[in-house]
Amino acid sequence: MLLWILIATLVNSLLGLIGVLTFWIKEKILNRILICFVAFSAGTLIGGAFFHLLPESLENLAPLTTFGYAVIGFILFLLIEGYFHWHHCKECKVHPFSYIMLIGDGIHNFIDGLIIAVTFLASISLGIVASLMILLHEAPQELGLFGSLVYAGHNKRKALLYSFLAQITCIFGGIAGYFAASKIVQLSNFLIAFAAGGFLYIAASDLIPEIHKFYKGNIKALLPLTFLFLGLVFMLAIKLTA
Repeated sequence: MLLWILIATLVNSLLGLIGVLTFWIKEKILNRILICFVAFSAGTLIGGAFFHLLPESLENLAPLTTFGYAVIGFILFLLIEGYFHWHHCKECKVHPFSYIMLIGDGIHNFIDGLIIAVTFLASISLGIVASLMILLHEAPQELGLFGSLVYAGHNKRKALLYSFLAQITCIFGGIAGYFAASKIVQLSNFLIAFAAGGFLYIAASDLIPEIHKFYKGNIKALLPLTFLFLGLVFMLAIKLTA
């Protein structure tokens, strides 16, 4: 099981290098691709929470307990984001606290590693699903972090290095989760419900508002909505075929 956790967290850590794409892709083209990825990510987070994580937790916990921990996860992510301003790149660009951003992102990725470990300890299929969900929401976030670091004054190479260093804390989170298995397995159902609330917060607070920004009342607005729907269908298909 440790091998699965290490592979998943290593792949997740490589997202810290995603900023290298901006070295060659024109900004206009990148923005068009990114909005579709953001929409697909929102769909997978919502679908993953409702089709995978919450049902898994409900198998072992009372409904009120499951949804209570989901609400706690939702609120805690709100408080953490409000402090570190992880996702709101426009806010981050108006101040020079790039190192605080990196600390916040590192903590966030460490928690992602714990979630990956917990879900793999529950079952391999759930671990793969959770890892995919994390990967899909991390990609646009890491692009935003990279852009904010460059705006704050770091050159592209340093921004890429700092982003990668913040991302590899996911590996440490995964290892910590594995070696604390005896304690974490008992808490896995609570943490899975907690993670579902966090994922719903990210989708509702960070990703869907980006889709709203793209909406201009024309046919092009259907493109991100289509990708959001595809994300939902993708997660439902995994559930039905697993």
